[in-house]
Amino acid sequence: MKIEHIAIWVNDLEVMRTFYTKYFKGKANNLYRNETKQFESYFITFETGARIEIMRKKGVKNKPKNEITGYAHFAFSVGSKDNVNRLTETLRKAGYPILSEPRFTGDGYYESVVSDPEGNQIEITI
Repeated sequence: MKIEHIAIWVNDLEVMRTFYTKYFKGKANNLYRNETKQFESYFITFETGARIEIMRKKGVKNKPKNEITGYAHFAFSVGSKDNVNRLTETLRKAGYPILSEPRFTGDGYYESVVSDPEGNQIEITI
């Protein structure tokens, strides 16, 4: 069994599509639009076949992330400590919040945590 994809609600599909394709080397499909449901989405596929779906629908509202349970973050493995450092610095220079600087964690991971344009947490790890 494998996870087929993870979906997240977003406010700005184009900004989010650009972020995940530019910085995480994803490839987006063509925009899917269902006028009846006022729903739009992109699937973004990454090198390993992992996918996320970014979705927007009229009426779906953001809630403060610290007031809900559920999704906390997802992680991208970039292959090396140098790559973690390099991508973290690239995102910092582009103006994205660095929530946790690159470091070794107590359970042995080397990682940083960044925020995407809408505040979703992304772990960048080896």
